[in-house]
Amino acid sequence: MKKKLIQQTTEHFEKIIHKSPDYIFLSPGRINIIGEHVDYNDGFVLPAAINKYICFAISKNDSSDCTLIAKDLNEAYKFDLKDELKPIDKMWANYILGVLQQLKEKHGLIQGFTIVFSSTIPMGAGLSSSAALECGIGYAMNKLFDLSLTKEEIALIGQKSEHTFVGVNCGIMDQFASVFGKKNKVIKLDCNTLEYQYYNANFKKYSLLLLDSNVKHTHLTSGYNIRRQEVEQGLKIIREHFPIVKTFRNCTEEMIHGLKEKLGDVIFRRCHFVVKEIQRVLDATTALNNSDFKKLGQLMSETHHGLSKEYEVSCDEIDFLVDAVSNEKTVLGSRMMGGGFGGCSINLIEKGSEKELVEKVSEQYRDAFGIELKAYKIKISKGTTLYKN
Repeated sequence: MKKKLIQQTTEHFEKIIHKSPDYIFLSPGRINIIGEHVDYNDGFVLPAAINKYICFAISKNDSSDCTLIAKDLNEAYKFDLKDELKPIDKMWANYILGVLQQLKEKHGLIQGFTIVFSSTIPMGAGLSSSAALECGIGYAMNKLFDLSLTKEEIALIGQKSEHTFVGVNCGIMDQFASVFGKKNKVIKLDCNTLEYQYYNANFKKYSLLLLDSNVKHTHLTSGYNIRRQEVEQGLKIIREHFPIVKTFRNCTEEMIHGLKEKLGDVIFRRCHFVVKEIQRVLDATTALNNSDFKKLGQLMSETHHGLSKEYEVSCDEIDFLVDAVSNEKTVLGSRMMGGGFGGCSINLIEKGSEKELVEKVSEQYRDAFGIELKAYKIKISKGTTLYKN
């Protein structure tokens, strides 16, 4: 799959530019093993880069003219780096332009280039193709023009591009995982300080399977904003009664239970989920250290119950996919992954059982919703990298 992507991207470049690219880069999508909706609640997340990539074929030129070619979309955008870069009506180009504008301002980027890119990261499945695009461009420019950027700076530039040129107020997890990923390692990331630690994630006789619901409900953004307001309100009430609490990180389950009446049912459930999920991430790192995959699977399933019943960011389709595998002996754990209201479930299952499981669940899902299920078997891979020059 990776070789085919590189070959097709390179051939497309050669067909259009009539020469071989100077450089080939690969930038991966990401998963999050556990730690959902805690990035903005002072918790930890446990992401990893995966073997689904955007491939970039790039050559510099002798002018300030730039050409971006999105092979999969059959679209292109040309501009002059000397001009002020602003968001345009091609959304895919904005992820790139937002990165380039920052590099122009800070590093005086003026030399032009041609880029052809193509992807095996499924769009809209919650695997962060946008972060892969931003970080791939940042990484490539750093290499092409010797900008001496650190990996952390590349991730932050990607995040800022999304804030300023795309208008999505995302956290840092996606970009960080895309740049810092290592093969068979997950990253425990503190989204506040950007301190991080790698944990072994060689699943041996188990594998990770994503089941894509093929739905994206429109209340993702509104639901996300409301949840943020609810937990902020909850934390304010908790602090009034327990001044020692600075963040959810030093708030206990006992404190939440003691304030159940004052918080009210909805805010109690939101806060209870956050406190439990922060702890589950820590428990998951212990499980990984001990190669205790049954425990990891159990934690994933507990997270889904919390996301569905306490944080209420799941949906009927994802709940169905999680329920459909809950009694399968080959499945250790399953949960909704990402912001919610659609996207994928992530499943930890026995190797060799994937095909049979996908066939069974696909049929049930089709019968229930009339929707074709997509499945992606994934491996944990290294982060953004130079493939060749």
